[in-house]
Amino acid sequence: MATTRSVQAKGYLLYRRFSESSDKGWFRSLFVHKVDARKDAHSNLLSKKETSNLYKIQFHNVKPECLEAYNSLEAEVQKRLHEDQDYPCEVVGSWNTWYGEQDQTVHLWRYRGGYPALTDCLQKLKANKEYLEFRKERAKMLLSRRNELLLEFSFWNEPLPRQGPNLYEMRTYYLKPGTMIEWGNRWARAIKHRQENNEAVGGFFTQIGQLYVVHHLWAYESLQSREETRNSAWRKEGWDVNVYYTVPLLQSMESRIMIPTKSSPLQ
Repeated sequence: MATTRSVQAKGYLLYRRFSESSDKGWFRSLFVHKVDARKDAHSNLLSKKETSNLYKIQFHNVKPECLEAYNSLEAEVQKRLHEDQDYPCEVVGSWNTWYGEQDQTVHLWRYRGGYPALTDCLQKLKANKEYLEFRKERAKMLLSRRNELLLEFSFWNEPLPRQGPNLYEMRTYYLKPGTMIEWGNRWARAIKHRQENNEAVGGFFTQIGQLYVVHHLWAYESLQSREETRNSAWRKEGWDVNVYYTVPLLQSMESRIMIPTKSSPLQ
């Protein structure tokens, strides 16, 4: 009995010495989190250096009975802004959601010149009486609206006007905070697997709005073409690896199938 107690006492003393001997003991290490210093913001590391483009995406939920009138009114105003050289903005594309949230329109704008161009445009619009009247009329047709400011990934194509008819898919990824760099690194390798059929239109990530959100925009001739194009990617070496490593970075994702409006430069 005495021997057993002696062994237990020695074991306890060794445990105390081990746990108290260093600030780097195993118990303390559970609460120590090492963070490597970042040398630059992910917006600077992932966005295009050769351009200063800023994008705005708008999501408008329209009253079902007003959708046709809304499309006509929006097209008229977009045309005027597009043609007026005093406004440093241009419409990249406008769509009605076909599959996804119904009676929803999506507009993508480009500001060549970044935040100064955006500020300049907003100040001019506030002084434009016709535009203010348009906003009042449009407000009567809407249930809700939201927008985001975006930058484009350096490894994606810049979205340019294209001939139709096409349908478009916007795949939206909600990432876990802190994973944008890894996402970008993976997709910089993977995008080559998705360009054979000219389906890659543009890739963006949010700067203002809900953060750590990525939008990928694709164009297809039809839903059948979409299925065939996506299936062919799985037959290419390396695509499965990209999916394997990017899925754990996600919190959720969403897909919209969209039809371009008559005035959209992306047809």
